[in-house]
Amino acid sequence: MPPGLDLGLIEQSRFGPLPRLGPENRSAIRAYARPFDRADPRPRIALIIGGLGMNAGLTEEVIERLPPAVTLAFSPYAPRLDRLVAAARAKGMELLLALPLEPNGYPLNNPGDRALLSVLPAAENEQRLFWALSRFTGYVGAVGALGPLRGERFAQVPALLNDLQTALHGRGLLYIDPRPGARPSERAWGRAVDLIIDEPATGGEMARKLTALEDLAKGDGSALGYAGEPAPVLLERIASWAAGLEGRGVVLAPVTALVRRPEAAAPR
Repeated sequence: MPPGLDLGLIEQSRFGPLPRLGPENRSAIRAYARPFDRADPRPRIALIIGGLGMNAGLTEEVIERLPPAVTLAFSPYAPRLDRLVAAARAKGMELLLALPLEPNGYPLNNPGDRALLSVLPAAENEQRLFWALSRFTGYVGAVGALGPLRGERFAQVPALLNDLQTALHGRGLLYIDPRPGARPSERAWGRAVDLIIDEPATGGEMARKLTALEDLAKGDGSALGYAGEPAPVLLERIASWAAGLEGRGVVLAPVTALVRRPEAAAPR
């Protein structure tokens, strides 16, 4: 087992290690959160970079070039994740599991053969969820997106989304909804993304979106951005933008510093 992991938060299963709540409701959200001064009065911005793990070289570049407060979402389909996950955790970055949920345009837009689908029985979706959760360890929760595929069709069915959030909450995990403007999380700690940074994926538009994210944080106190494809131009734009962020009175925060209590579940 990799160093730094809380063995009390791991349950062995036929799929592999699954996260679970530990004694006294100890959770992955708390155990693996990046330290952050919650008394800091400055507006907060969190950034999630998805699409990681499938291209090891590009993932290494993301880990090396981006600030440690950026949150990384790894694909459950990625092979040999241990080394990449360990490098990200060694830098102090928070990790998320990228969940393959049925998107708009499915099956043309295909999140893979282990995707959670609106047409599957609940038991089959549960087994697929357990498989995804067991691919690596040390993450604080999940985001309902696999790279640029954001699971809209699955999430549009309230019963499916509620069951997913309930399952994650019961295992001490948060849930990030990648659909801008989505309802607040009802069953799990979490929140929805405010802006998609890399659509369209041009340098100028990415810079504009990052500025918009900053303005949103200054107005609302916090803002959450998501990028699904870690292209070199995205890394350049984020690195340049983040270098001057604190000078503009805003702080880059891990995603756990922005999540909110579920509306319909007991707090963890």
